[in-house]
Amino acid sequence: MKISKPVNNTQIEFNKLCDLGGGPGGGPARTRVQELLHDSGKKLNALAKRDIDESLTEFSDRNPWHVCYAVGICWGHLAHYDLAFVEAAVNLLESWNDDDLKIARDFHLERGPDPIEQSLAGGNTLFEVVTMPGQLPESLERYRRAQDRWLGRIISKDRPKYIGSWNATAMFMVALFSNPKLADEMIETVVMLPPGGPIYNALKILYGAHFLSRAPAGSALDDGDFESGAIYENNALFLDVLKGHSGWNLLDVHSGLYMLGTRFPASATWF
Repeated sequence: MKISKPVNNTQIEFNKLCDLGGGPGGGPARTRVQELLHDSGKKLNALAKRDIDESLTEFSDRNPWHVCYAVGICWGHLAHYDLAFVEAAVNLLESWNDDDLKIARDFHLERGPDPIEQSLAGGNTLFEVVTMPGQLPESLERYRRAQDRWLGRIISKDRPKYIGSWNATAMFMVALFSNPKLADEMIETVVMLPPGGPIYNALKILYGAHFLSRAPAGSALDDGDFESGAIYENNALFLDVLKGHSGWNLLDVHSGLYMLGTRFPASATWF
């Protein structure tokens, strides 16, 4: 399954691998796809770590979970990443107010300002009822426990609007980027990573190219019904992508999939 109208070099190179074949069902060779995703993932990771390190340093006196949630909205391609946005978003997660809302909405991308407002309103509601650790955890097991509490509240029947698969999990992914040594331990599914958006698209591409034996669950959208099973099913597919290739972790896999599945033209300029 070649990518129609590729928007970045990862997608161009993937199409070349499809032409070369050598994999199951005439698809691309598995090892070459893994090498491509590994290389692209590492490069995107460097940009991701820059963002979260900058934000956590700038707002070191604020709740680090709020900072990670705000950066996650940017990485979900709802808001342009800027410290002014992160500050306004953190303020709103702490205490809802019209002034910061106006600032945050001004950073919208092509989907408009409403998804930003809805994501932040949902986050504000969740942080009021879910007790998170005072600091970012130092072990994957503690991350898992914190995420279990967070997801347990989201799964309830009164889930806030726009808290779908991305906003439900991105905060934890962002936080892990601040601790590369801990991220390197992510070779098993302990912390759930976002399964929707470009990631869902990439998994569909890999399934169509006979790289994966089953299609991803759920959908690419983050504003529809919350399908908790899709989070777990698609995270299992991340393991399928990882296995057989050494020297990388699930964050590397996730970032490589992002580059493979994004339709954002500016991704061509990221590295």
